[in-house]
Amino acid sequence: MENEIFRAGNYTAKVVRCNTAIVGSGAAGFNAADRLWQLGQRDIVLVTENRVGGTSRNTGSDKQTYYKLTLSGGDPDSVREMADTLFAGRCVDGDIALCEAALSTQCFLKLVELGVPFPRNRYGEYIGYKTDHDPRRRATSVGPYTSKQMTECLEAAVQAKGVPMLDKTQVIKVLSENGTVCGLLCLNVTAQNDADRFTLIRCKNVVYATGGPAGMYADSVYPFSQYGATGLALEAGARGKNLTEWQYGLASVAPRWNVSGTYMQVLPRVYSTAADGSDEREFLMDFFTDAHDMLSKLFLKGYQWPFDVRKVADGSSIIDILVYLETCKGRKVYLDYRKNPVDGAFDYSALLPEAREYLERAGACFGTPIERLAHMNQPAIDFYRDKGVDLAAEPLEIALCAQHNNGGIGIDCWWQTSVKGLFAVGEAAASHGVYRPGGTALNAGQVGSTRAAQYIAARCQGDAPDNFGLAAAEALAEMGALADGCKAETGNVRALWKQAAEGMSRCGAAIRDPAQIKAYCEAVKKQLANFGTTVKAADRTELSMLYRLRDMLLSQRAYLTAMADYTAHGGKSRGSALHTDLTGGVKPFGQLPDTFTFALDETENPLVQELWYEDGVCRTAWRAPRPIPGMTTFLKTSGAATARQGTLTE
Repeated sequence: MENEIFRAGNYTAKVVRCNTAIVGSGAAGFNAADRLWQLGQRDIVLVTENRVGGTSRNTGSDKQTYYKLTLSGGDPDSVREMADTLFAGRCVDGDIALCEAALSTQCFLKLVELGVPFPRNRYGEYIGYKTDHDPRRRATSVGPYTSKQMTECLEAAVQAKGVPMLDKTQVIKVLSENGTVCGLLCLNVTAQNDADRFTLIRCKNVVYATGGPAGMYADSVYPFSQYGATGLALEAGARGKNLTEWQYGLASVAPRWNVSGTYMQVLPRVYSTAADGSDEREFLMDFFTDAHDMLSKLFLKGYQWPFDVRKVADGSSIIDILVYLETCKGRKVYLDYRKNPVDGAFDYSALLPEAREYLERAGACFGTPIERLAHMNQPAIDFYRDKGVDLAAEPLEIALCAQHNNGGIGIDCWWQTSVKGLFAVGEAAASHGVYRPGGTALNAGQVGSTRAAQYIAARCQGDAPDNFGLAAAEALAEMGALADGCKAETGNVRALWKQAAEGMSRCGAAIRDPAQIKAYCEAVKKQLANFGTTVKAADRTELSMLYRLRDMLLSQRAYLTAMADYTAHGGKSRGSALHTDLTGGVKPFGQLPDTFTFALDETENPLVQELWYEDGVCRTAWRAPRPIPGMTTFLKTSGAATARQGTLTE
């Protein structure tokens, strides 16, 4: 079938046939491919726009965490207790929480066997530590590149098995008919002529491991190679879930990296300048009356890195707001490790006990921030030096950035979406709620891809549905005509991308004003309606970005609609989002603009919000989270039963 060609009008596409296409080459995508192969499902293809792109391989933080069941010490733990912890994150479906707890040990130990060097003591216990929203010591780490090492080990396993891969292949349409997936339309991003431009993948199953919709935001921790493709899945009929729930935090702009942990705990000087570098000033002290209060909250940002509205009124998240406000004025904000803040006019003994005691135990109550950082965490300095930034010689520009989508594409307990045969895994899947223990994302990606592979291998054998031809013809004609109609000598797609991403960061990120969201959502809908006549691409690189822009706008429209619907239903500020509410009664620092007036969400049993495209319109609905399933422990001990240990039940 290598030479099979599909035609639709004036357009042609090479056809690739398989049972399952895995889209994405991050830790979740590679694990899905590896698991399918292990389970005997060999008729698979891994599709990726950039094999070495993506968040799993190219991002991290001071201590990148993997969350799992406790595997050391005497503290009691259980699958049910871990599931309860995950379920307590609000708007989490209980069956998904139970699966993530039940398979966490299996998935973790597989990574160990593949060579990920998770730390253990001399007796073989996999030691752990507490992370945020974690009642136990379930967290572990191999350092700032945990997900990178996971991805590399999983990739090596996939390559050793000879799993077929289509690299430089960008999905531009998910094909579905009557609520069932039947294939993918892809762009060959290296094609030299129009005849080789398109590839159709005819398949029965798609494992969607495309990551979160990172391209929506200008201020972002995601690597530049990570865009996501959530809009295409929504367009194909998949339901979104908890789209309003994100995680934001302070990060450096170049390179994109979380400034958590010791980057904040060493008390760097924080200042801003005008866009041209003039008018340097330590703006935090425009709001704080006590330097030690400011420095204590700055220290706490190391522990409490994500922006959290519960920590705004009298907590560390006020730092995030003040940085955001400063950038909204068109100014640039920097961390400076060369000089002490407030001209060194502070006393370590006057800091909050948590900050003072930590720095005293670390022996770091001396010198400049760079000297303290070198003493406490030299690799933190080495990282930036490797990226071309010498913290001892230059400041580090930062912003309040998007870091992780806790929501995404809705799934069942096998990670199958509302479209039959379409499975969403990793950050593309909405497995989290409002809050989550730090590190659960890496576990969720491994568990979800394992569950999807198990289901496909047991129940989804065979070829693509017969309706592939109709869906393929329609998609190929539409996307081919778009490529021809948008061709121009001078393209504008880069400028439009920048404009759209900045618009989303301005109104649909951590600070959300309902009026601004409504206005920008209308602008996005208008741009989508006129897309074929207003967007122009001059070459194949811009054509690739044109299709990405289309997906990004589809995502933005859905996410903005979800945010507007949330406040229309009385939703208040929660998690990592401050929703402007002039009647809210909470306004940190009286001199801040009214945009920062809000009310905390105190709903006892919050509902899950779902969103889907229907006839070109975004629809929404609300439901209660699915409860954690009851205990099922019946086990046959006959030889026949144990031989069929892997048999699935609904």
